[in-house]
Amino acid sequence: MKIEKINIYHLRMPLQNPFETSFGRIKTRDCLLLEGYSNGVIGYGECVADRDPGYSYETSLTALHILRDFLIPAVLSKNIISAQELQSLMIFVRGHPMAKASLEMLFWDIKGKMENASLKQLIGGDRERVPVGVSVGIQESPKELIDKVTSYLSERYGRIKIKIKPGRDITEIKALKSEFPDLPLQVDANSAYTLETSEVFEKIDRFGLILIEQPLAEDDLWDHKKLQVRLKTPICLDESIVSPRHARQALELEACRVINIKAGRLGGLSQAIEVHNIGYSLDVPVWCGGMLETGVGRAANLALATLPGFTLPGDISATDRYYRKDITSQVFTLNPDSTIDVPTGPGLGINIDLKAVYQYNLSKITID
Repeated sequence: MKIEKINIYHLRMPLQNPFETSFGRIKTRDCLLLEGYSNGVIGYGECVADRDPGYSYETSLTALHILRDFLIPAVLSKNIISAQELQSLMIFVRGHPMAKASLEMLFWDIKGKMENASLKQLIGGDRERVPVGVSVGIQESPKELIDKVTSYLSERYGRIKIKIKPGRDITEIKALKSEFPDLPLQVDANSAYTLETSEVFEKIDRFGLILIEQPLAEDDLWDHKKLQVRLKTPICLDESIVSPRHARQALELEACRVINIKAGRLGGLSQAIEVHNIGYSLDVPVWCGGMLETGVGRAANLALATLPGFTLPGDISATDRYYRKDITSQVFTLNPDSTIDVPTGPGLGINIDLKAVYQYNLSKITID
């Protein structure tokens, strides 16, 4: 295929509820929507970089710059047969995986529409629905956390993840486990602790959690190895895994026992599939993380999670968990068994609601 033109929409969407992690609290979520044209076919991709550089150094505006000035000019009008070819065209840009991942998502959407195949079919997935959980931000008090979790359990979410940070950890976990002794629970620190402040995890270890996600610095595999030796609970790495190479190194070092896979963090679906394959070959469980995606990115995540190595519920969640009004006509809903149906239409299997796009749009750039 040859991509002839790409529109970039910079969107800012209000969240249903504020979302707080160890690196901040947000009420709105920024993203970039890519709209690409190839031989009469229109495809879409989502860049998950947010407004602030908390989770990653990438932001919506830095991604816009990299896409507009480097990546899109490098791929326009090139005959691209595979995701690997697309990656080779973008390799001259160091880093910026979220910007690259949005272009690859657009590629897969166009490819699927041209071949009348769903993304799940294109990547070899084999599930009609995938198990999901819900991620709960830091609340004002343990009571408010219990109330919030109670509401999600009433909606039939089967797994809960809570965000933690120093001073907001043991009390919250203990409160939830006292209220819901059999609750499948995992925690996410988003790199908020150091090896010097990691004694708290030996206390957390006693609660029998599913996993502890990214407790230490994102660039420190060695200290994660030192911490994992002290714990029975599996450490799951997220921010530390920015390439298949990092995944291999983390597992060889025994720095973790689970990997959170996010295509945006890894630079594209093809890179995410490589990490899945590494974990699958070593019998290491992986699961699909979330970045508060719109229906565009959510559809891609659901397709990715149909691969056999995704054995833990993902942070994909239903549309209404995050947005009252999404930018896709499709509304993803939670099934009673805590699963979400995987789109079956060509490509991502979604239709864009352009009225909603224009409602949330801050700017539009066309590159052709």
